[in-house]
Amino acid sequence: MDHPIMARIQMQSSGLSPAEARVADWITDYRRDAAGMTLAEVATAADVSEPTVIRFCRTLGLNGFRELRSHLLAATHTPESYLHQHVSRDDSTRTALAKVLGSSIRTLIDLARTTDDMPFEEAVPPLAQARQIIFVGLGASGYVARDACHKFFRLGIPCSTALDMPTVLQSAAIAEPGYVYIVISQTGHWPELVKAMQTAGNNRAAVFAITGRHTPLGRAARLVFDCHAAEDTSAFTPMSSRLAHLALLDALQVSLALHLGEAAERRLRLAKRALSGSAVGAEKRIPGAEQKST
Repeated sequence: MDHPIMARIQMQSSGLSPAEARVADWITDYRRDAAGMTLAEVATAADVSEPTVIRFCRTLGLNGFRELRSHLLAATHTPESYLHQHVSRDDSTRTALAKVLGSSIRTLIDLARTTDDMPFEEAVPPLAQARQIIFVGLGASGYVARDACHKFFRLGIPCSTALDMPTVLQSAAIAEPGYVYIVISQTGHWPELVKAMQTAGNNRAAVFAITGRHTPLGRAARLVFDCHAAEDTSAFTPMSSRLAHLALLDALQVSLALHLGEAAERRLRLAKRALSGSAVGAEKRIPGAEQKST
């Protein structure tokens, strides 16, 4: 089976300009060479300008040439192992641990460097006034959506999740003004998901996307949190990208709580207090445990 980036190039071929088509043809024929070349070298080889190569990347829904190279590298190499993109079968447990944690740390550091350009201030007022916030995620992103819903509802705003395509499509079809969709997608290329969010937008709901800015989903959203962790999810279970999405949504929830002020503080306090005397919120006491503890 061919790598998704090559399938994407094939799917987009009919919509490319003649110059972009030359880039597509050259990369299709020489993907292994392209994976190790610079932007200028690819432009020269395809007999086009550097801006044309960048426009080609944008047409594919990528953030730029660097991301294209990352995909091409993945397309030319079969992973040693499907455990983690930085871990090989020969690594020791200690080495694997260092690689996994190091990858996660780098992802969060990279995320922190880009948050100044993300639309937190624009997103908070619509969220504060929302009749309902719908968190949308498919596959692994569904667990991120569920986690966010669990945190946001305690601010006193009705929240729900849409975690499969039938639910997403039906929810978008009946969307109304005052609905805010927060959509999480690492790739941003699910056609039905994009179509559903376009429908929600046409119904005057607000669509906020956590994905790449230049992906089809990013173009369908009103606001985009341009978050695209360098992770090949076609071969590996999402790990670093999931952490980036969780951290971003935590930051958005705290930003919303600050905007709501004392009302948010009161609701969070009441929610926590509701658990304080229950078996859910407190450890079950073991007879004699107090005497044995030191």
